[in-house]
Amino acid sequence: MSEEEKLFYEALRQNALEVLENNREKKARHLQILTEIMKLRQACCNPKLITPDTSIGSAKLEVFASVVDDLLDGGHKALIFSQFIGHLSILREHLDGKGIDYRYLDGATSSARRKQEVDRFQSGEGDLFLISLKAGGLGLNLTAADYVIHMDPWWNPAIEDQASDRAHRIGQTRPVTIYRLVCKNTIEEQIVQLHQEKRDLAGSLLEGSDMSAKMTSEDLLDLIRRK
Repeated sequence: MSEEEKLFYEALRQNALEVLENNREKKARHLQILTEIMKLRQACCNPKLITPDTSIGSAKLEVFASVVDDLLDGGHKALIFSQFIGHLSILREHLDGKGIDYRYLDGATSSARRKQEVDRFQSGEGDLFLISLKAGGLGLNLTAADYVIHMDPWWNPAIEDQASDRAHRIGQTRPVTIYRLVCKNTIEEQIVQLHQEKRDLAGSLLEGSDMSAKMTSEDLLDLIRRK
């Protein structure tokens, strides 16, 4: 992150701790912790997801733009995943501004439009396919892509793996490279660490579910407390 982003994130983190300190009712507090964690995760993606009119830039958007330019220059096609629709909207705005053709789907896309977007991508229309993580987990064959970019880490690594597998389906003839964009010294790094510690558990017990639902309030609060 830039210095401005770091300050923004840290202010958000401190505010979250203050809010939670004043909320002691067990059930409500657990939900509030999840809400504050969601804000921190969105702030890692782009400060505009928290404060739409902010002038603070996004290091993650800058890296995304640079990676996309390199991939397109090399003649590659990529699947772009994010769990936040608002984040995908920001990426779309950037691509529209650059005149880069892409396909798009999220959970609200109709089944007919979904098939149309997939067919267009597979036939060569658009070098990028932006997909909400949950919408891209199952039922898609996107072997035209040889790169996958995860814009933000999801609680359950199995969901990320399912999404990445869209490019690994029968018919894929090239190696597939996967990028994960993770902000340093933030809650995103801690979620990735949870992936490493809990991957076996996620694979056996949490398939298709949210790891956060299996964590205690104290476990979740520790994610906010750590710098």
